[in-house]
Amino acid sequence: MSVIALDVGGTHIKGSVVDGGDVVEADEWYTRAEHGPSAVIDTVLRCADELVARAVRRGAKPQAAGIVVPGLVDEASGTAVLAANLGWRDTPVRRWVAEHLDLPVAFGHDVRAGGLAESRLGAGRGCADFAFVPVGTGVAAALVLGGRPFTGDRGFAGELGHLVVRPGGEPCVCGNRGCVETLASASAIARRYARAAGETGLSTKDVRTRAEAGDRLADRIWSEAVEALADGLAALTVLVDLDRLVIGGGLAKAGEAFLHPLRTAVAERLAFRPAPTLVPAELGHRAGCLGAALLAQDLLDGGGR
Repeated sequence: MSVIALDVGGTHIKGSVVDGGDVVEADEWYTRAEHGPSAVIDTVLRCADELVARAVRRGAKPQAAGIVVPGLVDEASGTAVLAANLGWRDTPVRRWVAEHLDLPVAFGHDVRAGGLAESRLGAGRGCADFAFVPVGTGVAAALVLGGRPFTGDRGFAGELGHLVVRPGGEPCVCGNRGCVETLASASAIARRYARAAGETGLSTKDVRTRAEAGDRLADRIWSEAVEALADGLAALTVLVDLDRLVIGGGLAKAGEAFLHPLRTAVAERLAFRPAPTLVPAELGHRAGCLGAALLAQDLLDGGGR
């Protein structure tokens, strides 16, 4: 059974053809968000057509498609409620893709789709209750409960990056101050160090390298990021009683330089219960696309459209 999958990001669209559970085609295209929301839709449809054509050339005509997007989504209606980086607001993505391809289309949130993929194929295997937490330009979480991503009442569950951990702290794009994302995201680490050091053009990796070399400012910025994320993860664990924390995104690429102090800091905040196991994600940047494929396969298995 062949399906196509699309993971729409602010800069790139990742696409795959999955046949019998195996990825047989994979590619990546520029989203073209700088040209406006209509251009993004046009790009998505063009990429979908390309994936269908590749599947047909392989003799595996797709039976369904899966598409996942960032931001706030209404999975029930197939609508991108707000995807700021794409310029989408109340955009009926599922309907447009389904009408264009004349295929059943599954629609979801990119991080929750990544959590689904890690649950079945990656670091969450065998664990019913865990959080998949990609830490990159922003900070988000997919709460996988009972083996399924939890959406919440309005589809906003998992906005870990916008949990306030430093009241009165730096302004956040969400409108609050002192959110996890203002300290612990990769972009925040680079921005805060550059501002304090009076330098420009620095990456998060540069900050980490300087911290490891003994730069006190870099070490402080890095440590504050770890502490803020640990506050958020500990709160999440106390509320949901998680068994495992699966950390992904760009910061996870730092390996134990990031994960070891984070593991220690989370454990210190959980005095009355054992800390959850904290492990790196296994599927990397393809997690969302793999999750989109799983959503499409689930749609076929359930017989829905």
